Amino acid sequence: MDFAFTPDQQNIREAILRHCSQFPDEYWLERDQSGEFPEDFYRSLAEAGWLGIAMPERFGGSGLGITEAAIMMQAIAESGAGMSGASAIHINIFGLEPIILFGTEEQQQRSIPGIASGQDKTCFAVTEPNVGLNTTQLKVRAERREGGYLVNGEKIWISTAQVANKMLLLARTTPLDQIKRKTDGLSLFYTDFDRSKIETRLIHKMGRHAVDSNMLFIEDLWVPEADLIGEEGQGFRYILEGLNPERVLLAAEAIGLGRAAIMKASRYAKERIVFDRPIGQNQGIQHPLAKCWAQLEAANLMTMKAATLFDKGEDCSVEANTAKYLAGEFAFEACHTAMLSMGGMGYAQEYHVERYLRESLIPRTAPVSPHMILNFLAEKVLSLPKSY
Repeated sequence: MDFAFTPDQQNIREAILRHCSQFPDEYWLERDQSGEFPEDFYRSLAEAGWLGIAMPERFGGSGLGITEAAIMMQAIAESGAGMSGASAIHINIFGLEPIILFGTEEQQQRSIPGIASGQDKTCFAVTEPNVGLNTTQLKVRAERREGGYLVNGEKIWISTAQVANKMLLLARTTPLDQIKRKTDGLSLFYTDFDRSKIETRLIHKMGRHAVDSNMLFIEDLWVPEADLIGEEGQGFRYILEGLNPERVLLAAEAIGLGRAAIMKASRYAKERIVFDRPIGQNQGIQHPLAKCWAQLEAANLMTMKAATLFDKGEDCSVEANTAKYLAGEFAFEACHTAMLSMGGMGYAQEYHVERYLRESLIPRTAPVSPHMILNFLAEKVLSLPKSY
């Protein structure tokens, strides 16, 4: 059992950290304040070939695994880019996994190269108002017409919809009262983001202002039959293939964010002199920071275990959910502890930790809450009755 990165994996980490050094803390503070998408950051990673790290080589990707992708995403967050940097490219890394697995050769050739090169930006339109995590109850309707589908309904918490030109859409093709199993009747589409048929309404939120979150109001959106991925009615099964890698990547990003906060606070604690000594000499500062470091490293082991299992083609649902839970909780504690350790300066925007703290609530909450993960683990690991 080897817990070390391979030389190639270590090179990925170091290369990404060097690349991200071109975008210092001030860059991300400006984007957080302006709400402007980090287009130059996104474009630089695309031009360097990083967006296709986990995509097949025949479509312009690097053909590497989710393990390498997690290492990359963790390094991006750890560089100080935080969730703003990671979320700007997050969907590119795992989002088209259903097309890789279930799409036709024509669909793959048409969609994957554009995402791998950065030419296209996509959004993942799944979540709906009044449905939450109960995905089988989605109501956005895709009604079959000759040659395609007519889509109507609402989506919520859709990231990057302000800048996307493509959309991975989960919609209901069979009404709920006509299905035999609750997981049936949902279909997956990869189609153009037609702004003449989709109203995109920005959600003003607590953090990660540089990467937008939105409500979508879809009215008579035409989706050609050629944009249906796999079989009609099997979309829920297809998106499940992307859930575990998404949890792994979110966990890796959260750990990177927590590390950035701890390093900021540790440097400050060495330099800040009170009562003629650095505050970092006091165990009241040392112990909480050291505890957070240990927790993040433990979460990282579970994250890399989950990624390794996924890349080996083995079931990693328990490990991926556990990693996401631990990383989300411990990243929040690390960012909060870092802010407290720095006192008033931790609350000041110019020291960046308050931004990390706001952003740490994203991987703690999304795409699945810690409560639902604990429900899942209680059922699958402890064999307790299903609670939902």
